[in-house]
Amino acid sequence: MTKLKITTVGSSAGVILPKEVLARLRVAKGDTIFLTESPDGFRITPYDPEFEKQMTVARKFIRKHRDALRELAK
Repeated sequence: MTKLKITTVGSSAGVILPKEVLARLRVAKGDTIFLTESPDGFRITPYDPEFEKQMTVARKFIRKHRDALRELAK
């Protein structure tokens, strides 16, 4: 567990993430992270849940139309 302190950032509030946490998330300054609510609290992740939904639909489409897409790629 990592203890974080809420601090003032301009006229807003923010949390400073230690280097170790950034490394474990595999993110760097300027990257976007997502805060999602889960049954046991909140989750911080670099993965966009909306994009993952879109990719699930795309994977199903690609699997269904694999032969046609292979022909179009020639």
